[in-house]
Amino acid sequence: MNADYLIVGQGIAGSILAWTLSQRGYRVLIMNDPTLPSASKVSGGIFNPLTGKKLYRTWKADELFPFAHKFYSDMQAQLGGDFLHNCDVYRPYRSIEEQNSYLAQTADPNLSKYVVERADDAKFAPFVENPYGGLQITQAGWVDCVQMLQKIEHYFIENKQYIHDRVDYQKIEIQGDGVAYNDLKIKKILFCEGYEARQNPFFNWLPFNPVKGQSLIAVVEDYTLQEIINQGTFILPLDGKGKCRLGATYSWHELDWEATEDGRAYLEDKIKPYLKKKYQILEQHAGIRPSTKDRRPFVGIHPEYASLGIFNGLGTKGVSLAPFFANQLVNFLETGEEIDKEANIERIFSLYFRSK
Repeated sequence: MNADYLIVGQGIAGSILAWTLSQRGYRVLIMNDPTLPSASKVSGGIFNPLTGKKLYRTWKADELFPFAHKFYSDMQAQLGGDFLHNCDVYRPYRSIEEQNSYLAQTADPNLSKYVVERADDAKFAPFVENPYGGLQITQAGWVDCVQMLQKIEHYFIENKQYIHDRVDYQKIEIQGDGVAYNDLKIKKILFCEGYEARQNPFFNWLPFNPVKGQSLIAVVEDYTLQEIINQGTFILPLDGKGKCRLGATYSWHELDWEATEDGRAYLEDKIKPYLKKKYQILEQHAGIRPSTKDRRPFVGIHPEYASLGIFNGLGTKGVSLAPFFANQLVNFLETGEEIDKEANIERIFSLYFRSK
């Protein structure tokens, strides 16, 4: 047996699953084609417990966020680098009505624990329009996904556990309780391919609902905030010296990897009314997020082939979801511990059998 697990894909999902398995003592191989586009490499990496225009608590926030904070802290301590950035999210109120609505909502103890009792509005006033004040959300932050993915890649390369190649599905041979691939013998292949999963003949029946996103990298004049600003679009400080990511768009059409003038114009139109400082755009990025129709991840084992599994569908919240659900999947593989019913692909097995 060459490996316990072969992980196909090394975006956020594949990296975190490979790391989780490796930390449990398993022999893991990663197969990744660096020529394929990757949404993870252009992700803002934001984790935020309160999201949406109507201020929803992120699904399973009370479980996800403590787990994610410890996971990334431990990973960073072992791999080195500086990819975890804990910081607040500041949401300037658009109107008195929005202020009243948010304050009423955050009186709920389920939300109040994620909110600073009195936002430091004066701190933000030189940088953003906030005549009505704003809501300051805690237990948030962002992960520098590019740096994290590089650290994971280097770790597995150094341990001779990395294959730079594109998977050839035709070469996968199911053999009893394992899999053969070329000259490899593996217990299980776990697919973490993001949007590329649409090409996977074993899992192309899953109801993905991919969404294209675009963001801008800009230098903002005299900008010293460390917190993330969010008012429908976001301003994410990258280096404390004015370099920021401005995002993001959402489109369920024209699913390609091209940055567009329309995307740039949309973001500028949304950000200019509340950003007081001048800025200069340096870059524009586009990616396709592997979202799902029910907005829940795809985690589990193939309905017919027990040696094939999937970890995908993390959508726009990959950084928040991946550590917790990678842990669940590994627990399932080790001991049969149940995967959350809303995430387990068993919930949609009927689609597979209908497609046959």
